[in-house]
Amino acid sequence: MVVGAPSRHEYIINRAWKALLHDAFAAMDEIKYPISPEFTVTLHLSLALEDGTVMESTFEDEPLTFTMGDGTLVEGLELGLYGLKAGDRQRLVLDPQQAFGLHDAARQHAMARKDFPDDQELEPGLIMGFDTPAGEELSGTILSVDGDTVAVDFNHPLAGRVVVFEVEILEVVPCMQ
Repeated sequence: MVVGAPSRHEYIINRAWKALLHDAFAAMDEIKYPISPEFTVTLHLSLALEDGTVMESTFEDEPLTFTMGDGTLVEGLELGLYGLKAGDRQRLVLDPQQAFGLHDAARQHAMARKDFPDDQELEPGLIMGFDTPAGEELSGTILSVDGDTVAVDFNHPLAGRVVVFEVEILEVVPCMQ
């Protein structure tokens, strides 16, 4: 017997351990985790109105990858994902309260035209970014331009609307923090 060389018995045990570990790691790759808080999810999604008008879709583009709870999706859309696994498809019809909230008239404001860049063409329907005093950006939709006054709606463009939310889950993995 050579010193330091494994015995036949040790050789067989080492091979058995390697095979067992290989199978265990292979099985881990096949686990389909359900979507849970703080899991990283890769999916295709579509947001549409009841009449079929698609407002946003990734189905013909790159999928979206995000971590549950990070604010990428509004809470109502995230709630519709819990429990789904890679390979699952789902179509949900969400009431305004479940999606982007009810339309709030208090979020419509009259602003002075001078507060906008002189070369900015303002027309109803234009969505633009506004800086808040806290330094965050907020989207607003131009409702009307009347002389020196511009009416702006700071509600989400889909607020007050029923939204059809379709998803195809591509991958779900625990978040490695």
